[in-house]
Amino acid sequence: MCAVDNKKTVIPTRLIPGDTIGVVAPAGSFGMKAFYLGVSILKSMGFRISVSGDIFKKKGYLAGSDTHRAGVVNRLFADRTVKAVFCARGGFGSIRILPLLDFECIRENPKIFVGFSDISAILSVLYAKCGLATFHGPLVTSLADTDQETKTSMLSALSSGKQLKIRPAKGITIRAGNASGPVSGGNLNTLCHLIGTPFEPVYNGHILLLEDRGEPAYKIDRMLTQMKLAGCFDGLAGLALGSFKDCSISEDIFRIADNIFKKNPVPILAGFDAGHGARNITIPMGLKATLDADNHLLSYHKPATVPIS
Repeated sequence: MCAVDNKKTVIPTRLIPGDTIGVVAPAGSFGMKAFYLGVSILKSMGFRISVSGDIFKKKGYLAGSDTHRAGVVNRLFADRTVKAVFCARGGFGSIRILPLLDFECIRENPKIFVGFSDISAILSVLYAKCGLATFHGPLVTSLADTDQETKTSMLSALSSGKQLKIRPAKGITIRAGNASGPVSGGNLNTLCHLIGTPFEPVYNGHILLLEDRGEPAYKIDRMLTQMKLAGCFDGLAGLALGSFKDCSISEDIFRIADNIFKKNPVPILAGFDAGHGARNITIPMGLKATLDADNHLLSYHKPATVPIS
């Protein structure tokens, strides 16, 4: 299992207007129109964008070879002029580059790293191997299809000194109670496939966020059951459910989650607008928060970024 190496979470430096965001494609290849629309949105927020031409490479359904994609990630972390790394697209491929990431370089050059879906594998591993707080948030190619609340949420998480309080607009209490711990997780399908690898996460004492897309109820049940049997939920502090776009009806998913945790009385709050929906709020990963399922609130104990020293 991939336990957190660092006892203390490393909080990255805050983004300010004029900072440079580097864009990487660690997974699937992507369409140019959606990509440049996303880049234009980031520029309109006051940031410079660094795009290396080699991220447009293709190898089948991937954005280039494993060595190439991992190399771009490593290069952007090593580049002191780049203050944040945003992912172009998810799809598939992140898990393939995990053994090729330069964790020593990343530890020495911690910075904001943003993505979701298949990128959950990298979010998880950067926290586990480097102690780095990461951000479950929009991809460059998804920015144009998101609403204003998504963009506002992202800026608040990355550029403000606020202690974030995230209240789902349509929160549903599946299991009452409250719990505190670092937030971890992401895409259910991706995290499930880390089981049995050297990069399998440890969720003991954590608040686990899960989301997915296009999965019927029986597959969600199967994945959660596999994680339960593998011991992933042992010692879990709480469960937060994001969006399950194009999956089975919400009531079926909530019933499955309630059944999976029937012998593990953790608070469960559903309805977070995090994932593949039109609204995809940014959720810091690796930072301590309190999940209050009764009052529909996830409140962080400190800001997700630190000011420039």
